[in-house]
Amino acid sequence: MSILRRFAFAFAVSLMSLASVSANPLLLVDRDTLQVLYAEDAGQPWHPASLTKLMTAYVAFEEIAKGTVTLDTPVTLSKYALSQAPSRSGLKVDTSVSLEDALYILIVKSANDMAVAIAETIGGNEASFVAKMNDAASRMGLTATHYVNPNGLHDPRQTTSARDLAILSLYIEQYFPQYMPMFRTSAVNINGMRLESQNELLTTFAGAVGMKTGYVCASGLNMVADVDRNGRRLMAVVLGGSSGRDRNERAAELLLKGFSGSAQPTGQSVLSLSNAVGAAPVDMRPNICGKSAAEYVKAQEAAFPMGLKGQPSYLTDKIAAIEHVATDLGRVRTGIVPPRPRPSHVPAFPSQTVAVNTTADASVLDTSLRPGLDVSANPDIPYPRPRPASR
Repeated sequence: MSILRRFAFAFAVSLMSLASVSANPLLLVDRDTLQVLYAEDAGQPWHPASLTKLMTAYVAFEEIAKGTVTLDTPVTLSKYALSQAPSRSGLKVDTSVSLEDALYILIVKSANDMAVAIAETIGGNEASFVAKMNDAASRMGLTATHYVNPNGLHDPRQTTSARDLAILSLYIEQYFPQYMPMFRTSAVNINGMRLESQNELLTTFAGAVGMKTGYVCASGLNMVADVDRNGRRLMAVVLGGSSGRDRNERAAELLLKGFSGSAQPTGQSVLSLSNAVGAAPVDMRPNICGKSAAEYVKAQEAAFPMGLKGQPSYLTDKIAAIEHVATDLGRVRTGIVPPRPRPSHVPAFPSQTVAVNTTADASVLDTSLRPGLDVSANPDIPYPRPRPASR
């Protein structure tokens, strides 16, 4: 059987039985209407891993909008920031970069040290910044989401859901579209280093515009993927993949299912999806990093072979990588009197609860996100300066 015929056969089978090959959360959303096109365990609590950094970035965007920091604010890597486990930026202690470059490194490289450095710069310390993250989650109605750190390194208390991740990503795009180029960037160049994204869709799947990947043993391989094609804008959320191939191919399959029209609106808005509040997050560690990992991965490959050697793949487009050039501002001077301690965080916005559609009639969709940060009083929010193309 030719590769093309095998691809067509595999795609046809997957459209009929997508749910049968994965027990992990999957979600497909129309970003324009907020309609759910496919959902499986979308409200199941899950460990976010580096998808945590979506909220780290969002809080930074809010603070820029409020004027507490700017894109030029220096972000310095402290000893504590550099003590974080990999992935790291590769920069040295007391090195500074602009907040703009720090955000690029955070999003593209998923650098755990940079997440803490941003938190310390904006919040004064990590705990105060995490309070801002949880405040934002409360305002968005992310009822399955709780943050303990800004980078996603595993903590059993750090949780989210596919539904919450989709809503968070929608908030980023709706309120801060000027920063979306950060999420479609494939590499950051600094000090002779090339820091690369793990989001392979950016260079292999036409129309990919972001958002982020994440991985720890307890979560498996996670992804939020935005793709624009032929006037439609879709988002796929895949949690708990058994490998990068598994995660990427499943996300691409979901998106193709939506673009082909085989995934029709379910009658629900992503905002009306309910979370399994109080349920324990799934722990994928035994399947991903434990003794049963090899057996589990083998079973997942047998159930979903797309992208394996000799098998068809959805990731066959060739797209030029978008790169960003960052600047090392050097080491911070020592012996300078530090500023006064920042006051403790006080939420600036009231918490709101999410109205979940529990009626049988779901024909009327709630298609608007609840109000986020009011930036009407400051219409001149700075956009990132264009940088020269990498050579």
